[in-house]
Amino acid sequence: MADDDDSTAPVQPDDGDKTASPAKLPAKLPAKLPAKERPTARYRAAALIGVLTAALGFAIAVQVRANSQSDSLSNLREDDLIGILDNQNARGDRLRQQITELEQTLRRLQDSGDRNAAARQQAEQDAAALGILLGTLPATGPGVKVTITDPDRKLTAEDLLDVVEELRGAGAEAIQFGPVRVSTSTSFTTSGGAIAIDGNVLTGPYTVFAIGDSKTLDTALNIPGGVAAATRAAGGDLVVDERDVVTITVIRSLSTPKYASPAPH
Repeated sequence: MADDDDSTAPVQPDDGDKTASPAKLPAKLPAKLPAKERPTARYRAAALIGVLTAALGFAIAVQVRANSQSDSLSNLREDDLIGILDNQNARGDRLRQQITELEQTLRRLQDSGDRNAAARQQAEQDAAALGILLGTLPATGPGVKVTITDPDRKLTAEDLLDVVEELRGAGAEAIQFGPVRVSTSTSFTTSGGAIAIDGNVLTGPYTVFAIGDSKTLDTALNIPGGVAAATRAAGGDLVVDERDVVTITVIRSLSTPKYASPAPH
């Protein structure tokens, strides 16, 4: 469960490092790949970087399209419009920075004199990044603690899902909602008047921890007409506590695919 006790002192990330980092990395890959696997490892790593670069470019395009289709903002105050614009600009800058880093990595793989070593290093970094995103590794970094109260029990499963989606859209790299580490398969359901996340019944107040840029996450949750406003309209409240360090130790296991298998290269 996320560390909410000030007596625990997780390792402080470097000031320049604003992304989530694994609390414990997986075992390293073998020191030397068999000769017949070296080109394959290099090509796979290069292909992976290319795919991720394209995906991030597509994400920027989707964000721009989504913004163009949003509800009219003509009734908002100038300060609110500036806040929304700053939030969108921050998202775009973050995605462009990620594209630049991936392109630099691809060039390093292509130009490195020791391409096998570079491919191994990249594979280790990819394994750690995927472990954080999929929720199979602990994570630590800057972020927020969100407390949601619902005294009249008017919030629905969809309302709580909106909180997670808003955090994801703002760039949260690791999220814990109540006792559950959130992943791509996480679901909110209602049964007998109670809300459950991945089958775990939730009781208020709800606590959410998210790792990412704390200012951006705070702004996203408090956008006029957003999830904070919806919570207050239902008689509850949503409070965001920005933190220099958030540690999420809850992890989840991956299920074995029943039907899917790797396609031949």
